[in-house]
Amino acid sequence: MKDKNYILLILLHVFIGYLIYANPSFSKLYGFAIVVLGVFFVFRSRNRNNEVLFVAGYLVGSEVFLRMTGGNILYEFSKYGVMIFMLWGMFYSGFSKNSIPFWFYLLLMFPGVIVATETLNLKSNIQNSIAFNISGPACLGVASIYCYNRKILISQLNNILLTIGLPIVSTTMYLILYTPDLKKILVSTGSNMETSGGFGPNQVATIMGMGVFIFFSRLILESKNKWVFIINLILVFNISYRGLLTFSRGGMITAMVMILILVFFLYKNTATQGRYRMNVLLVIFSIVFIFCWMYTSTQTGGLIDKRYANKDASGRVKESQFTGREEIWDSEIEVFKDNPVFGIGVGKSLEVREEETGGLIITSHNEISRTLAEHGAMGIIALMIVFFTPMFLYLDNKQHIYLFCFIFFWLLTINHAAMRIAASAFVYSLSLLKVYMDEKPVVHRE
Repeated sequence: MKDKNYILLILLHVFIGYLIYANPSFSKLYGFAIVVLGVFFVFRSRNRNNEVLFVAGYLVGSEVFLRMTGGNILYEFSKYGVMIFMLWGMFYSGFSKNSIPFWFYLLLMFPGVIVATETLNLKSNIQNSIAFNISGPACLGVASIYCYNRKILISQLNNILLTIGLPIVSTTMYLILYTPDLKKILVSTGSNMETSGGFGPNQVATIMGMGVFIFFSRLILESKNKWVFIINLILVFNISYRGLLTFSRGGMITAMVMILILVFFLYKNTATQGRYRMNVLLVIFSIVFIFCWMYTSTQTGGLIDKRYANKDASGRVKESQFTGREEIWDSEIEVFKDNPVFGIGVGKSLEVREEETGGLIITSHNEISRTLAEHGAMGIIALMIVFFTPMFLYLDNKQHIYLFCFIFFWLLTINHAAMRIAASAFVYSLSLLKVYMDEKPVVHRE
């Protein structure tokens, strides 16, 4: 991509964030435009260059922003949209006959759906309850079948990541305008909806963490001149700052883990001269991130330091390191022990907790324990397929420098945000692509 076009795309998405803040009704128009232009893009190209991955990536990157601003047609539309475009892509381009593990994965989810039709309370909306809980795994399965061993150039993969990142630029701009005076709203170290665009901090932090990783990767690999480098550095700083202000730790910790993994593989695959140049960029990034943390600490009166140290506003260490989520984990593991083969059915664990707590609705944040409780042994096999398949493919896919980054994004995200957004499913599926280097990665500015 030409540098001029890249800069114009960034500015366009900054403007989109401003426009939707100034006039929220534009959010629905924006969501509608994504679908219409995506359909036109794929229909015109007949998916000759995996255009469905670009459209799906944009749907994933815009999901939280559209939820935040009321622009989604349906709450779960992005997951359904990803599945529809992946199936459309298969119609044009087929899929690998070796993708059998993920057909099997989808079959393993089916018994839990059958059990749910018998176990869910009659007062529940059975269709909605099942759809809400199965849409994430279904999205992962369909996207994985499309991506399995599909050949792609690293430059194309970088552009797919950019399509995820561009709507995150709009989200960041929206958060800058939306967030009120921090001194008036920050009174504790808990997750904060007012610094998260009035939406769930967990989901916002997750997508902002993904944004940090995407623009860090572009800072290292795609900053071919000083202006692009400066823009990427500014984006990394602002997205990091807004992610930290959500006071939701999972997304930002996941971003740092992904960055460390990427740096490791870049060092492993870069010549000595390239390593020296990369060292310079990493020092610059480290300085900027330290400054970002210090600035956030100053703006929050030190509350962000206490948050990541698991302390309350008074500096006392909290009893729970996971804001009580370990109790949900224990509850779901006990349910699994009582129903080890087929589980209790999709969506039923929420009802069990509601009964145990006297009416409180407490959704699970952990996809692993939820899968065990609701799918039983079938869920264990399904999770093993998802975890080990890309590692097996890596033996013949050493040029996929992002592979383990994507696996750990999925693994860490489902442990604090389940599969509430499409990002974990779609980003995971990208780990299954067969990646080729079309040129040596650029790790310096010209």
